[in-house]
Amino acid sequence: MPDATRRPFAAHGKQARRRGWKTLVTVVASALAVVLVSGTSVAAIAGAQLATAPQTVQLSTDDQSTAKTADITAIKGGANILLIGSDTRVGQFDSDEDVEGARNDVTMLIHISQDHQQLTAVSFPRDLMVPIPACTNPATGTTYPASTSAMFNTALGNGGVSCVVDTVENLTGLSIPYAGLITFDGVIEMSNALGGVDVCVAQPINDTFTGLHLTAGSHNLAGSDALAFLRTRHGVGDGSDLARISSQQVFLSALLRKVTSDGTLSNPLTLYKLAGAALSNMTLSDGLAQTRTLVGLASALRGMSTANMLFVQYPVADDPDDSARVIVDQETAHTLNVALQNDVKSSLSDSSTGRASEESPSAGSTATAAPSTGSTPSDTSSSDTSSGTSSGTSSAPSSSATSTATSTPLPSSITGQSASEQTCSVGN
Repeated sequence: MPDATRRPFAAHGKQARRRGWKTLVTVVASALAVVLVSGTSVAAIAGAQLATAPQTVQLSTDDQSTAKTADITAIKGGANILLIGSDTRVGQFDSDEDVEGARNDVTMLIHISQDHQQLTAVSFPRDLMVPIPACTNPATGTTYPASTSAMFNTALGNGGVSCVVDTVENLTGLSIPYAGLITFDGVIEMSNALGGVDVCVAQPINDTFTGLHLTAGSHNLAGSDALAFLRTRHGVGDGSDLARISSQQVFLSALLRKVTSDGTLSNPLTLYKLAGAALSNMTLSDGLAQTRTLVGLASALRGMSTANMLFVQYPVADDPDDSARVIVDQETAHTLNVALQNDVKSSLSDSSTGRASEESPSAGSTATAAPSTGSTPSDTSSSDTSSGTSSGTSSAPSSSATSTATSTPLPSSITGQSASEQTCSVGN
């Protein structure tokens, strides 16, 4: 029988000396880099890259069946994809780190509306206490009993990608027939393929755990600098995982603006590098590892405005039993779950940014401090064709840009931003 009271997985006692490595987040970045391209380009790229992509994984029988028979562009109620960032360092650039196992320390649910007019990316905090179903680890054969309350990021170690999918399905009431897992090297290769991503820093970031030191201002981040920015927790906001999520949304929004502008989509060499960086560092579910699926995603997302790409944090509250953990905010989470289940077009509150992000200063007042070692000044001449603002310099458009005339506002307690919003990461 499951032990509902135990705090499973004693490895969490080592968190402090793991030095914040549990923060891989270009899951969405890498996956969308593949799909946000023209149908013709992605067909050729996917066909070539899938032949050498890592092994695929199976999901539950129901999910496998849906992925096998469904057209991802026409799934009733929209398409759901779970994207997972693993903190494993086996075979990675820092594999000498003393870290046990692998955890889903970054998990994002991507919902693409049935009419292909909106994308919603929901981030789940790694420290969220949730029920986890019984799962069998595909690598070891070990079966873990169901738990009524376990830390969310233990699901991957329990039963691989399928266990994470089942956990999120139970939490949200959604069917998720597609999933992908990406590792550290994919972050570095992805940002390098783009020539770096321009991010705004409202206050200096100094994190000795990740080695990230950024002055206030605009920075072009690539390679290990981009990875450090995405995984920094001690350097932003209040130092919590929730602060890190909002800072990560700053990066991902900037990346999507770059991918969808500046001629990126019309450059075959860049597209090939992006697809290679994503697919060569990802483990895909059987249904996602299909050329027809990637082409379908490209078709569904082609032309979507960044104003209609929303990043939100799954609603949580402090855990009364453990100040270092969070639990589901049941009422607000129910509202979000129902909106996703019913494929309702949603919008965010104008003041919805999270603990470590804020709207960028108005044009002309952005800080111009020189970037720190390992960074180069961002190119503020590039424009965001989706929102009509110039990267790194213009004020943030309100999140109400998401066609509020036909959208339903989410509760103001749900934090996040649209990809069109120019926001800055806030140091601590």
